[in-house]
Amino acid sequence: MDEPHKTTMKNLPKQEMPYEKCWTSGANSLTDAELLSVILRTGSRGEPAIELSRKILTQSAESGLLGIYHLSLAELMKMKGIGKVKAIQLKCIAELSRRMAKEQAGTSLSFTEPESVAEYYMEDFRHEEQEKLLLIMLNSKGKLLGEEVISKGTVNATIISPREIFLCALRHHAVSIILLHNHPSGNPEPSEADIRLTDRVKHSGELLGIELLDHIIIGDHQAVSFRLLDLL
Repeated sequence: MDEPHKTTMKNLPKQEMPYEKCWTSGANSLTDAELLSVILRTGSRGEPAIELSRKILTQSAESGLLGIYHLSLAELMKMKGIGKVKAIQLKCIAELSRRMAKEQAGTSLSFTEPESVAEYYMEDFRHEEQEKLLLIMLNSKGKLLGEEVISKGTVNATIISPREIFLCALRHHAVSIILLHNHPSGNPEPSEADIRLTDRVKHSGELLGIELLDHIIIGDHQAVSFRLLDLL
């Protein structure tokens, strides 16, 4: 019985080889596996880079390129053909992609527009596996004074005190603030705890003369603004 045909770089038509395909048709013509195979350059004994790349893309619970972001170095190195160098290459590719997406979003960042703020912070927060609350502090002209992670874990009004939020805001001489946190589930709809926390921070800010401009919740490629929902 003949062995199943296995795709190799050598038996591919020249015009379908990733390097040749990129040269003639552009990088956007390459599949995810082909892009990875160009970066990895070599596979393992008996397994070409294109086959190794396809396996990598199915290793995470979230398959595809995004899955690489969630795989640790140790998890990558458990795969046949992935040593320390290739694992580092893959993690650097994932981080470079995240930074490029954030930098592109930053060119149109406006703290007065919830959509702009959500887009800018999306790549930092949508990959997080636990909730994280970020305090964004602004001056009287709406320019960024600083940002600080206030909490990691469950974002809950019973755990987070407005006191620590405003102590940080006062240290930066902030005139207004924005709260931003993520929902690891991917669904950005506000919970009752989110609403209670926002209400407490809003009223505390009114007493101190520091306005809460918005509370933005990041999901997976989607976000919710309390201001746009008329919850502020």
